[in-house]
Amino acid sequence: IQFILVQTRQGIPRLSKYYRQYSDDERIKLEDEIHRLETGRDVKFTNFVEFKQFKLVYRRYAGLYFTLCVEQTDNELAMFESIHLLVEVLDQFFGNVCELDLVYNFYKVYMILDELFLGGEVQETSKRVILERVRKLDQLE
Repeated sequence: IQFILVQTRQGIPRLSKYYRQYSDDERIKLEDEIHRLETGRDVKFTNFVEFKQFKLVYRRYAGLYFTLCVEQTDNELAMFESIHLLVEVLDQFFGNVCELDLVYNFYKVYMILDELFLGGEVQETSKRVILERVRKLDQLE
């Protein structure tokens, strides 16, 4: 995984985690390009798009686009399911997650991301294990 991006339908980034180094200007440009690409696509098309030398795998939940930028050789369906796993974990942790949870509890969202993905690779796929770890870490605060 090159980066993880969560944007609103208006293109406002609510969460971004980069596993490659990009300058601030490059990040802004990437986020704008991705927003235009995803919102301009017909819903009948697949959620996989070739983007530069990578692939974008995205999924829309309510008003948010969850996007993973992956290598051309990565399994799109596995990444698609990883997005769904992330949303399910967020939903269970926050109890019916909404955009405001991502904004006001961003540090907890990054904690969940770090349990799911490590260095751009999927670390854990068990929702139960992830939630147990995150709840233990949350109790330490």
